[in-house]
Amino acid sequence: MLLRVAESWLLLLYFDWLMHFRGFQEIHAAVRNLKPRAVGKTARGDGELSRAVDLACVFYFKPVLCLQRSATTTVLLRRYGRNAEMVIGAQLLPFQSHAWVEIDGRVINDKPYVTEIFEVLERC
Repeated sequence: MLLRVAESWLLLLYFDWLMHFRGFQEIHAAVRNLKPRAVGKTARGDGELSRAVDLACVFYFKPVLCLQRSATTTVLLRRYGRNAEMVIGAQLLPFQSHAWVEIDGRVINDKPYVTEIFEVLERC
């Protein structure tokens, strides 16, 4: 588990750097272009990988935004053979945007009713 937390923390740092120096388009491209690996015998469970990202967020040196967290979770899940999708949504009044991760239409790293609050803008 410690290795997964460290891997998650480094991914958080990577996506933080991308957002700061390259912008949203690069984060979107990085997630969109990464395909899931073949599932092996040592594949981790969705919950364990999601918890590793949650723990990495606790130890990160600044607040983690939902886009950074969702990109990290999606990449980590895909590295371990899951067909995860990062979903970006928005609501109009009051205007808010949000990102979360789904596997087969099931929300992984957020509350299940997030799909009722936000209109989906993009899946990658």
